[in-house]
Amino acid sequence: YGQIIPENFLNLSKKGFINIHASLLPYWRGAAPIQRAIMNGDKFTGISIMKIEKGLDSGPVMLSEKLEINSHLNYGLLSDQLSILGSKLIIKAINLIDKDKAKFEEQDHTKATHAKKITREDEEINWNNNADKIVQQINALNPTPGACFKFKNERIKIWKAEVTDQKGKIGTTINDNLLIACKDFAIQVLEIQRPGKKIQKAKEFLLGYKIPKASQLI
Repeated sequence: YGQIIPENFLNLSKKGFINIHASLLPYWRGAAPIQRAIMNGDKFTGISIMKIEKGLDSGPVMLSEKLEINSHLNYGLLSDQLSILGSKLIIKAINLIDKDKAKFEEQDHTKATHAKKITREDEEINWNNNADKIVQQINALNPTPGACFKFKNERIKIWKAEVTDQKGKIGTTINDNLLIACKDFAIQVLEIQRPGKKIQKAKEFLLGYKIPKASQLI
């Protein structure tokens, strides 16, 4: 549920309401905690079972569990893992509440960070960023909405890429195989998609659409 519940509604329950949040609160309160954790290069995230109050994800935490973010995980894969973890924790939480053994701990509000909604601006790749930052962006926006660049007035999406030790002029292709220079190193594109077309492996994509060496990408 993506809206703040009114306080007068929350007061209807004697014991209050609990919520599953996909971050280790107080970090990444808000609408896009999974995407923001990946985009930020966090090594860990997790699930928090917290009491709902009038603030945004600011209520006391009952249970939490940490989950490692491996470099190969994208938003979809990490979301699946967190869903499994969340389903286990919510059952545990309900059992504790049923037995009157639930204990809540206030969040450290001074450490809170905000996971704002993903915007169209978040989708646009800035080649002046470091290569690992761009790969994190790509992973954070897969399977939706996708990270993109512009070439010949087309908005092309990159769905998978990896960091290499190659270097070149920022924002240009180093070869004919979609090796693209970033601020420090280059990324090798592995999966890509033109508007209205299916997602393709880079080699398959290049059979029907050329992005030559030294092409400037926006």
